[in-house]
Amino acid sequence: MASSVLRNLMRFSSSRNTSARSFCLVTSQISNHTAKWMQDTSKKSPMELINEVPPIKVEGRIVACEGDINPALGHPIEFICLDLPEPAVCKYCGLRYVQDHHH
Repeated sequence: MASSVLRNLMRFSSSRNTSARSFCLVTSQISNHTAKWMQDTSKKSPMELINEVPPIKVEGRIVACEGDINPALGHPIEFICLDLPEPAVCKYCGLRYVQDHHH
């Protein structure tokens, strides 16, 4: 994410012919923010939190993930195929789904 932001800033600054100094200030702000976030070891990262959620069992072969019950808090609908034996992961929110086989 930070690398794509940095790439876009570089592209924007080269097209606008802005000074290198303002670009350096933005780069330092991004790295300071990341360093501050990584220093707080008492909090779990978003990926650690989402990995604590057990895979959601679904009866059908395809699931539609929206990220949240409330559409304002979710993400675009992603239809996920559950034909593989391992849990399928939503590319937006990281929720895992597995097909519930009734034997």
